[in-house]
Amino acid sequence: MDPQTFLDVATVVTKLKMYPYFDVAHYVLCCLAVRDDIVSQAQTAAGQALTFQRKHPLSSWLSSMLVCFAGSIVANFLLGEPILTPFKDQRDLATASIIWYMINYCPFDLVYKLAKLLPFKLLICMLKEVQRAHKVYHGVVHTAKLYPSAYVVIVVIGIVKGNGSGLIKNFERLVRGIWIPGSNELLQPTFVTKECLVASIIFLLERLGYIAVPHPLIYFGVVIFFVYFKISSLLLGIVDPFVPLENLFCAIFMGGMWDAMRRAVKTEPVKEEDKDGLLRNDVIKSKEEKKKE
Repeated sequence: MDPQTFLDVATVVTKLKMYPYFDVAHYVLCCLAVRDDIVSQAQTAAGQALTFQRKHPLSSWLSSMLVCFAGSIVANFLLGEPILTPFKDQRDLATASIIWYMINYCPFDLVYKLAKLLPFKLLICMLKEVQRAHKVYHGVVHTAKLYPSAYVVIVVIGIVKGNGSGLIKNFERLVRGIWIPGSNELLQPTFVTKECLVASIIFLLERLGYIAVPHPLIYFGVVIFFVYFKISSLLLGIVDPFVPLENLFCAIFMGGMWDAMRRAVKTEPVKEEDKDGLLRNDVIKSKEEKKKE
């Protein structure tokens, strides 16, 4: 592709409006995630999928809305801004509520089944990843205006904007009466959190002037990065390409290499039960030798 044409395409992607197509894709995936989590928790508890949505529609709606607007809710909470601000936009709230209703209560479950088909899911996920890049970038820009020199805060808000649904999952489950504190993004960070971290750092370095590349190209590169790995995870089953790098880093800088060397050199003491076994073997051998004599 001609460089100028590529730059023009990147500029168009940078100026895309998120509503309605990209926001709708985001709301669809969020409502699907909540419903699938309800089904998985019901199967774990009772061995079958319970009709939670019909018994507790308010809890189902509230948990879905928390996931749909999680990035703004968590970011506003961390920045000391009103956490209910995302709900003041009646258009977005109504759109998310309609999608929640169609995902959970459509006749014959048609919308849910259609959204789970691979071609439609690929399209929805691609739109969602474009919106994720948009959220990370605007989170970095907004925080940089509030705290120009707080680089850690800027990166954290970028991550929160990009993957707020993963960070709020424990609270969202609590609304549905489930508490699993051992499952959260801090203990088990997903690939989405890691890629949002990388994107936030890239946008921050661009803002500081360390990357001398036109902004549309940087933004478009992040979008391609998000979309490529999402498609790879759906089609090829690639879960987390950062794992080999993390293992290497931990082995070198987090003591993993020294632990391996210590285990290889250190001789483990013989346990008491092993000592008893060795004594019994010696007694048996001595008796056999006496019989032979």
